[in-house]
Amino acid sequence: MIEVYTDGASKGNPGLSGAGIVIKAHGETYEHSFLLGKMSNHEAEFHAVLRAMTICSNYFYGEIISLRSDSKIVADIVEKNFTKNRAFLPFLNQFREAADHFPHVFMKWIPEKQNTHADYLARKALREY
Repeated sequence: MIEVYTDGASKGNPGLSGAGIVIKAHGETYEHSFLLGKMSNHEAEFHAVLRAMTICSNYFYGEIISLRSDSKIVADIVEKNFTKNRAFLPFLNQFREAADHFPHVFMKWIPEKQNTHADYLARKALREY
């Protein structure tokens, strides 16, 4: 099973945003930090998850993916596979499509204190801009 920690960060809401991704796979840890552009914090959180799914489909295709995020909104939408919020529906649809590359994808909400590495990487993207 591949453990994936994601976080999004924004300078303002909306504002310049970044994504941080930590992937633990086969005894190794992989770090990714991306500048995303101008968006809300919730959008940055979704983009972090979608970027992580893309990375996993390129390097860990066909494996079980366990996603962890400190965004309650993102975790709830992905876990329930449902949203009433029309702004989030495109993200959910993209997630569903990405999840088709794996036998199982699990999403779990975690407290911020358990997601500090991904948070650091998301903020690193903003600092390096």
